[in-house]
Amino acid sequence: MRLVIARCRVDYIGRLTAHLPTARRLLLVKADGSVSVHADDRAYKPLNWMSPPCWLSEEAPEEDTAALWVVTNKAGEQLRITIEEIEHDSSHELGVDPGLIKDGVEAHLQELLAEHVETLGAGYSLVRREFPTAIGPVDLLCRDADGATVAVEIKRRGEIDGVEQLTRYLELLNRDPLLAPVSGVFAAQQIKPQAKTLATDRGIRCLVLDYEALRGIESTEFRLF
Repeated sequence: MRLVIARCRVDYIGRLTAHLPTARRLLLVKADGSVSVHADDRAYKPLNWMSPPCWLSEEAPEEDTAALWVVTNKAGEQLRITIEEIEHDSSHELGVDPGLIKDGVEAHLQELLAEHVETLGAGYSLVRREFPTAIGPVDLLCRDADGATVAVEIKRRGEIDGVEQLTRYLELLNRDPLLAPVSGVFAAQQIKPQAKTLATDRGIRCLVLDYEALRGIESTEFRLF
């Protein structure tokens, strides 16, 4: 991971345009190629970002600037970061992350949905729980009634970062000709409106889960009462 603290301005050019005026910010360049721009507030959400696959190039800077970063994705959208002054620039090897350890409710939701995969839709079948990818396991990998591959990300509370996580999984899974095309389902007990809007924009279906209802249909096989 590369960490850069710099005085910069940022322009996003794509399906819409956005501008961040000059200010001191943290720039993160991760090993997966993603680039994000952060302010000194909010817990996790960047001011602007480009998700992989994308490519960072440094172009000739304008007069009185230190550098010009141009981040381009496969759709041709650009994140242009004009750096006026660099205060800190360092790189760090973080290694492979073991991934998020989910709380009891979230882990149980995954178990229940795997057991009752028809909750996703008629004709659905489970391929595998915790299907491995290079950036972490997909909660459920399924097949729909037509045999198409579906990746399911399960959260207790569905927020934008969960949609981003599923988007990254889908980008990787769709590179595998044995799986592609892979669609996505974002399943959670509650889904925030912003997350639903982003998911819909990316062609990801949202599904609100009723935890108590799923618990109520747990298998009674081998039980006396």
